[in-house]
Amino acid sequence: ASLKLRCMLLRCANVGSLLLASNALRNVAKMSAAAFEVDPEYPGTAVGRMRASVERAKSLTADELSVEWEDARKRLLWAAGLRDLTDVPPGQGYTGHAFNDYNHCDATCMLGDVAHNLNDGQDRVAGIAVNNRLGPGIERASLPELGVGGSWSTCTNGCNREPPRDVAHVQFRSRVAFKLVWCPPTFASFVLVDDAGGLLCSGTPRGALPALRERQANFDVVRGSKYEREAIRVGAGAAGAAGAAE
Repeated sequence: ASLKLRCMLLRCANVGSLLLASNALRNVAKMSAAAFEVDPEYPGTAVGRMRASVERAKSLTADELSVEWEDARKRLLWAAGLRDLTDVPPGQGYTGHAFNDYNHCDATCMLGDVAHNLNDGQDRVAGIAVNNRLGPGIERASLPELGVGGSWSTCTNGCNREPPRDVAHVQFRSRVAFKLVWCPPTFASFVLVDDAGGLLCSGTPRGALPALRERQANFDVVRGSKYEREAIRVGAGAAGAAGAAE
């Protein structure tokens, strides 16, 4: 009887191992499929990495983002798949500027070879430095756990065109995972919106925010585009709530 029991336990253990192995292979297959999925319109997009970044952004709560600005900004870096690097030179992975001015507000996830694309030729982005060599910094600053490719906070100017003519869509041929837009009329709150302009999350941080002129200019860059819609809606709601409280 004990021999039969041992055999039964051994068979169960083998079945369990097979199930675990099967699940592991299934998960690897899913990750591989996402890693090699190609966006036909923007083939420079690291699709799996972008989706992971979008999910991180969606997970951010208003409470998480309604704290001291520098703490909120670190959550944005995490969502974008970027390290918080302020002790290295610009061009070598420095991210102290990310989401901290009017322009470097696009979280872009691009394939590894695309990260070394330059802003040159007839199709270059207007208002951005010729070449705009970002590859080495992207490699150093990108968090590996989001998947294949790299991340960067690219310049948003040109996104008010259709199709967008910003660094993500032109230099890197990539969609953005999310875009930070400050909300009129007070510019005290911001939204994160996805590549199509859909709302991911919002917050009202405090403390040492980017200068008001930077926040106003940030909205001016998206004015008239699909990226302004949620900022206007959230900003109007925040202004109305503030007025009612007075």
